[in-house]
Amino acid sequence: QSPVNSNSNSLQDPVSLNVGGEIYTTTLDTLTRCRDSMLGAMFTGQIPALRDKRGNVFIDRDGKVFRHILNYLRSSSLDLPDGFSELALLRREADYFQIRPLLEEIRRCEASLPLSLRGGPLGAMLMVDVDCKVCVRVLHFNLRRGPENYELRTCSVRVFTVDLFCTWRAFLALLCERFSYRTSQGLTTPHPCNPRQNRLKLEWVPRPDELPQDQYDKQRYRGLTVSDPERSPCEVTDMQRFVEELLTVSLAEGFKVDLVTPDPADILNCTSLRLVKC
Repeated sequence: QSPVNSNSNSLQDPVSLNVGGEIYTTTLDTLTRCRDSMLGAMFTGQIPALRDKRGNVFIDRDGKVFRHILNYLRSSSLDLPDGFSELALLRREADYFQIRPLLEEIRRCEASLPLSLRGGPLGAMLMVDVDCKVCVRVLHFNLRRGPENYELRTCSVRVFTVDLFCTWRAFLALLCERFSYRTSQGLTTPHPCNPRQNRLKLEWVPRPDELPQDQYDKQRYRGLTVSDPERSPCEVTDMQRFVEELLTVSLAEGFKVDLVTPDPADILNCTSLRLVKC
């Protein structure tokens, strides 16, 4: 490989590129479409370039992904094939070449994709600890029967608790979108108790039929609902329902069940669960 003369006049249309072993032919106008990019600097003589043995301008980057960068420069439009699964790699290459409009397009594209198509680290681990000893609280309250007639009532409420840890932080964000707390003010989104530690704790209290809504709200209890674009929100009334929904979400995102305690044959009644993304 030998350096290209820094004088841009030494480059004439059409320009042949060798990008990571892939050969492309284009024009100087296309390559300098984004003047403030690395390609713009390279092909206006601001940055020295290299040639391979056949005289092609050589760039040591991912050759196959460069196809989409070149097409964007040609049309100012990001047109990816159906099922394209290398968006993270394309973002990295666009960042290397400092093509800022393309980076913005990629970020918009990523935001509109389901989480499963945004990638995610293989081997990511999800740990779930279920409070198998559901806390039962006895609640005493006055039920109004008339203007001055109150009746003392008693009922039991069950408090469910789940602790989750995931090495893939984006998946915890997905769970926070899927599960919502129902309060007297409406639906609220759970938040990780410590985002830096990738931990999420969920605690909810289903409302028993015998407990009036105003008494439930007075105690500041909150229920848990599942939000699914394909159906109406539904209440999570027991731990088995929660585990079932959690498995539905995690398996759809590429996780596989790795360990179930205490009985692998009875996963819905587990006390702990470990899943690994494959």
